[in-house]
Amino acid sequence: QVQLVESGGGLVQAGDSLRLSCAASGRTFVNYVMGWFRQAPGKEREFVAAIRLSGGSTARSNSVKDRFTISRDNAKNTVYLQMNSLKPEDTAVYYCAADYRSIPGMRSYEYAYWGQGTQVTVSS
Repeated sequence: QVQLVESGGGLVQAGDSLRLSCAASGRTFVNYVMGWFRQAPGKEREFVAAIRLSGGSTARSNSVKDRFTISRDNAKNTVYLQMNSLKPEDTAVYYCAADYRSIPGMRSYEYAYWGQGTQVTVSS
C-alpha cells in the first residue's frame, strides 16, 4: 500500500524559506510522478509542482515558478519542495501526491495517492 508522508511545514514570516519533504513507501516508485498541491481555506486545491522520479522532468505552476523548486532523492523515495521568498498568499495546506505516469500532471485527478498534508502559514 502506497503511503506518502509530508513534513517540513510551519509558521514563517514573509520572505522566509521552507523546505517540504514527502517520503513515499509501499512500492517501487521509479516510474512514478510525485507532485505538490496546496489548498487554502475556501479555495480549490491547486497544482504547485511535480517531478518524475525517473529522468527528473518537472512542471511548476506559474505562480511559484521563480520561487519554488522541486527535487527528488530516488534512493530515499523522497521529493522536496524548496520554497523561497514566501508570501502570505502561499499560506495553505500542502499535499504530496503520487501516480504511475510518464508526464508530470497538473490536475489533482491525475494522482491516485495522497498524503495527509502539512500546514504552511506565512505571516506578513
